[in-house]
Amino acid sequence: MISKITHLFIFFFTLVSMGYSQVPKTPSGGGEYIFNPNKTPCLTTGEKNNIKELLQKNVKTLESQNKLAYSKNTSTVNPLFIWPVKKSSTNSYNDVWSISNYVDHNSAAPNQLTDYNCGSKTYDTNSGYNHQGLDIYTWPFTWKLLDDDAVEIIAASSGQIIAKNDGEFDRSCDFNSNTWNAVYVQHADGSVAWYGHMKNGSTTSKSVGDMVSQGEYLGIIGSSGNSTGPHLHFEVWEDNSYTKLIDPYSGTCNNMNSESWWANQKPYTNPKINALLTHNQIPNIFPACPTTETPNTNNDFVTSDNIIFAVYVRDQTVNDNISLEIIRPDNSSVFSNWNVTVQTTASSWYYYWDLTGYFDMIGEWKWRATFGGETIIHTFNVTNALNVEDNVLKDTSIYPNPSNNLVHIVSKTKIINAEITSITGKSIRVLNASTKAIETVDISNLPKGLYFLNLKGVSNEQKTIKLIKN
Repeated sequence: MISKITHLFIFFFTLVSMGYSQVPKTPSGGGEYIFNPNKTPCLTTGEKNNIKELLQKNVKTLESQNKLAYSKNTSTVNPLFIWPVKKSSTNSYNDVWSISNYVDHNSAAPNQLTDYNCGSKTYDTNSGYNHQGLDIYTWPFTWKLLDDDAVEIIAASSGQIIAKNDGEFDRSCDFNSNTWNAVYVQHADGSVAWYGHMKNGSTTSKSVGDMVSQGEYLGIIGSSGNSTGPHLHFEVWEDNSYTKLIDPYSGTCNNMNSESWWANQKPYTNPKINALLTHNQIPNIFPACPTTETPNTNNDFVTSDNIIFAVYVRDQTVNDNISLEIIRPDNSSVFSNWNVTVQTTASSWYYYWDLTGYFDMIGEWKWRATFGGETIIHTFNVTNALNVEDNVLKDTSIYPNPSNNLVHIVSKTKIINAEITSITGKSIRVLNASTKAIETVDISNLPKGLYFLNLKGVSNEQKTIKLIKN
């Protein structure tokens, strides 16, 4: 279960119309984000026993039908797992996950915690439950990622599906009696991996008895069952007797298995930039569970717009440094650069920076961040603010806007010329009319994005309207 997310920082640099001020040296606001203070088992003892009985029953059924692929354990070597989570092809973030809990190796409870690395990144409960899996949660905009099918669960190793469940409610926020959506895969050595909390309707179309390959799609990260938010619970057992739990990580305090079950074991902490974004409003990052976040992301601005620069990172610790830069369209000059050294492990902070009117170039700008040994660049476009005279074509408008097909022009003046330009001023399409007024513009073949529609009336009146293709 996800309980308390730490080491996540958000930096906002807001352009507001208050004149220039230097980058603040300390956060203007923010604080620790507690995803959910309750620590509850992903599965109750009764639920876990029911799952074990189902898996054992299914294996016997497959064996009786001569469909069990590994009835005699065709391998004596344990599998080497790849990471069971990846972003979908439609997601543009740099990364989409972080870890909230490892397996608890301290059998005592409560609040007696030992993970494989001898740390306390795990949990137990007053009832005596010790966390038995790896919890991988999504970040940032966790519910939006769920809605967009943006984070996939994939098979950590090849194997045979011995059970699956789907159709369950997937927006849980706390302990409940709900059942999770899950897929269970048995490997060649007889070990079994459990993939739980999947999104409703997302599980693989394959059936019990079918084979899956390493890296194959299994489902989407959701929040079904006993869950405090979207995450994957990944649990591994040595065999179908379910008497010996496996912790895939090798470490000093792993008392379950001596060797790592990962092909490439990730470090205990994984400092990384998950996303580098620009926003036109401060995003609603942490609404009440399970409300979908409102990212307010935008990459197209005019010089009079407010721009919010944000970097979303994971696993930051005290005294870690983030290097930040805004680079002009000429790619050779830095508009501004600064470093942020955080003196706390609270999870969210934001900074205000007043810069309206200081963008001195039109074109594609770069927002660059360096952290955790990597540099990420996010591009955004800035163009001149519209300069429309109130008394020139003041009654002229277009609809719908945004549009993905036809745009209709409404004007008391006869429009004889319409030109679509990019935000950099490049002419894309020109329509001319000599007798009949131009009343529609077809934008169905344009890529999504921001454009300008430049209109000219019969008496050379002119007006430019911002046009969005969705």
